[in-house]
Amino acid sequence: MQSDRSQSTSRRSGPLAGLKVIDLTHVMAGPTCTLMLADMGADVIKIEKWPNGDDTRHSVPPKIGDEAASFLMMNRNKRGIVLDLKTDGGKKVLRRLIADADVLVENFAPGAMERLGFGYEDLHKQYPSLIYCSLSGFGRTGPYKHRRGFDLVAQAMSGIMSFTGERPDGPPVKCGPPLSDITAGLLASMGILAAYTHRLKTGEGQWVETSLYEAALVQTYWQSTIALAAGTAPRAMGSAHPLNAPYQAFEASDGWLVVGGANKKHWLLMLEALGASELASDPRFVTGADRMAHLKELEAVLSERFRTRSRVHWLAALDEKGVPCGPVHDMLEALSDPQTLAREMVVEVEHSTLGPVKTIGLPVKFSETPGKVLSGAPVYGEHTREVLAEHGFDQKQIEALEQEGAIVSAADRREERVA
Repeated sequence: MQSDRSQSTSRRSGPLAGLKVIDLTHVMAGPTCTLMLADMGADVIKIEKWPNGDDTRHSVPPKIGDEAASFLMMNRNKRGIVLDLKTDGGKKVLRRLIADADVLVENFAPGAMERLGFGYEDLHKQYPSLIYCSLSGFGRTGPYKHRRGFDLVAQAMSGIMSFTGERPDGPPVKCGPPLSDITAGLLASMGILAAYTHRLKTGEGQWVETSLYEAALVQTYWQSTIALAAGTAPRAMGSAHPLNAPYQAFEASDGWLVVGGANKKHWLLMLEALGASELASDPRFVTGADRMAHLKELEAVLSERFRTRSRVHWLAALDEKGVPCGPVHDMLEALSDPQTLAREMVVEVEHSTLGPVKTIGLPVKFSETPGKVLSGAPVYGEHTREVLAEHGFDQKQIEALEQEGAIVSAADRREERVA
């Protein structure tokens, strides 16, 4: 089945329409970066390795049809080709794709791109306007530059796991989402667009790089503030805030909610909603500093009050007073919330073999150049022949590259299965 994108990439919408990105990334951090660029209109050509492709193709369960759900989520809106970069033909194809690209993004192990002949220094000499972005575990400098990294390692070494959890004497706890992977991807896309702005002014490309480690450290602004100013290491506080109170989860009679009564205005309004205005004059709770100094006592008093009524009751009362609050959702509740749907944060996209597939939408809205999720993730090698033809390879050359094992196309895979 032919992809809609195979007809033309000119129909792509968004502020980055016309930007061409060569995507040599895999798993999470790099694909998050290129996902953002693709959703904002860039033509992202995802290059997968032979054999096996992106590791997330094998992150199952869950699956949708024959495809891994994780791969479908991270690679929608991209065109996909398969190259064996250990062959001369594969390298020839990649070099031709790079020749008219605006951006290259990679997250290979340190030194791998250089060994393949596609390191920044070599490419910058040939293509001085190319924006070259690298994501790694620890960055390209420093004593850990050669180490490989995962989100788990970044969360541990950044300090995040030391202050995540229910109690200060508890075991280290990892945050559920892969914070450093996703944040590194967002930082990389931000860096690419800053470099692109510079190139529009000067014509000059440059090397943009970030790491999981730095991305994790960025998540610790509040805790780093305490550590740098006071010389003490913050410890786990459950859902509470390290600098303000009350700002945490409370259990109602039938479920959990969160309340942000951290500043004086919201603290007093919260007490009105709870029918507990007498606490405003309690010497333990008068100022923010007082409340932080007596946080456990504050939690006990407020928890007792919240447990007397239902979550719906408290949310309505707090909302009426203008106090920031919300229910604690599970993922199914969050994805079906009317605000989620109103903001198009769950959208349906057509996949070339699976039909309609639901995915997360673009979290940035543009008034004049809206981005859009236009197409599903590519099947393995779906656009190989199409992309090569766009870049000047004729049918005979494409067949020769297939015979060499330099490229793989979805058509080849289908023929193999039939045979």
